[in-house]
Amino acid sequence: MPIAKSVKLGQGVVIHHPDLVNLYGCTIGDETKIGAFVEIQKNAVIGSRCKISSHSFICEGVTIEDGVFVGHGVVFTNDVYPRAVNPDGSLKTDADWSVVPTTVKKGASIGSHATILPGTMIGEDALVGAGAVVTKDVPAHAIVTGVPARVVGDVRKRRARPA
Repeated sequence: MPIAKSVKLGQGVVIHHPDLVNLYGCTIGDETKIGAFVEIQKNAVIGSRCKISSHSFICEGVTIEDGVFVGHGVVFTNDVYPRAVNPDGSLKTDADWSVVPTTVKKGASIGSHATILPGTMIGEDALVGAGAVVTKDVPAHAIVTGVPARVVGDVRKRRARPA
């Protein structure tokens, strides 16, 4: 699994096991850390100071802003109606579909094994719980959990609790 020459790596990027990732045509911001068995596809953009944990899949059309945490085994998708073949039975090509973009805003965190459907936006500083399936936009500062993901809290209230 390579790091292709088409990858744009910022300064201080750490790829813990470069022989165990598949990165091509993507942009990775300064000081971002990438774990083993991560795939980041062409035209995906990862901001600065992010952490992309092992076994995660970030597909074409995904933009992750600065300071985002992506837990282990997180999967992004970019096709609302995925099919291998056209109605006539012919194999689909790049011309038979279009990328549906997804954005993760600054400071958000996505728990392990969450699935992020295409066309969604995860708001600034939001928290997606482990195993959640994000099917619609997540407001800034919201905590979402479940299948489908629903708002269950606000990270600002959690931080205000005394220790």
